[in-house]
Amino acid sequence: MSDITPERIEQALSQWVEPNMGRDLVSTGALQSARWENGVAMLRVQLPYPARGYRDELQQALAEQLRAALGVEEVQLELDWKIAGARLQQGGLQPLPQIRNIIAVASGKGGVGKSTTAVNLALALSAEGARCGVLDADIYGPSQPRMLGLSGRPESSDGKTMEPLENYGIQAMSIGFLVDEESPMVWRGPMVTQALTQLLNETRWRDLDYLIVDLPPGTGDIQLTLSQRVPVSGALIVTTPQDIALLDARKALKMFEKVRVPVLGVVENMSTHICSQCGHEEHIFGAGGGARMAADYEVDLLGALPLDIHIREQVDGGRPSVVADPHGRIARDYRAIARRAAARLALQTERKSAFPRIEVGDS
Repeated sequence: MSDITPERIEQALSQWVEPNMGRDLVSTGALQSARWENGVAMLRVQLPYPARGYRDELQQALAEQLRAALGVEEVQLELDWKIAGARLQQGGLQPLPQIRNIIAVASGKGGVGKSTTAVNLALALSAEGARCGVLDADIYGPSQPRMLGLSGRPESSDGKTMEPLENYGIQAMSIGFLVDEESPMVWRGPMVTQALTQLLNETRWRDLDYLIVDLPPGTGDIQLTLSQRVPVSGALIVTTPQDIALLDARKALKMFEKVRVPVLGVVENMSTHICSQCGHEEHIFGAGGGARMAADYEVDLLGALPLDIHIREQVDGGRPSVVADPHGRIARDYRAIARRAAARLALQTERKSAFPRIEVGDS
């Protein structure tokens, strides 16, 4: 196969669509170099999203593409990633120091597993190689302290800013760290929005690739404050397949569209029920609702998660699925969703795609 050249390898790879980004590695600038040495295609790829758990799958896909196109029998892949800050579409807002991207997780409706999805998304991004934080924006009903297994009060070295609490490599801030767990927050809207602004801006976040913001249900003061005052890079909508949940999820999606926050996609939670006794799986809340919503609004269905008792038990115990069972099906699903969401966000980034450097080796 002496007629195989780096240029032919590049051409073959330009015909393959990377599934997380939905585009090929050449046009996105992810293919850094291609060489042909001693019968081996040597590829160096730099993805714009964290992908620690993706290397083997990507190498297999690239090998299959080159085998089909050129008859290449062996591929060696060098993979890394570089996470940039997303291009903001909200007029006049500037990125926050120490935070490259802010991802809002919303549902429009309570009880659909939004907070569980948010914390596992942060943990999944961290497992994939990113530095992540979680901001619990539900002032009335904070749940992230318990889900992350955190307690205590934030420290302040200067009397003006707070240090985030940390567990499992995730930096976190919540009103739940500042008040007693059983104390109700009897506050009007202006007090709530002021509290949210302080939690975000007066926390000493440390070099975050992603800050995941767990929004409360609805489309009220907190959502409006976040979308108008905070440089949100993208939003992720959580729903169940049930029609009632989809009604509110659609409102949340439309709200982000109106304030020009890109919607990265939809996560369908409780998609199926898995029986803890026999493992039987069925659609107790209906089927395909998230996919229909994604199609209607021309956004991506990022993934579907089951209604599984272990997910509930793990977050209640302060060890969400991604850390409680890192090699299990649920953790793999969350990590796949995290890669897709981060890849979609990366496409929002305003950057010049460098033309891949083609290196010619001895054949």
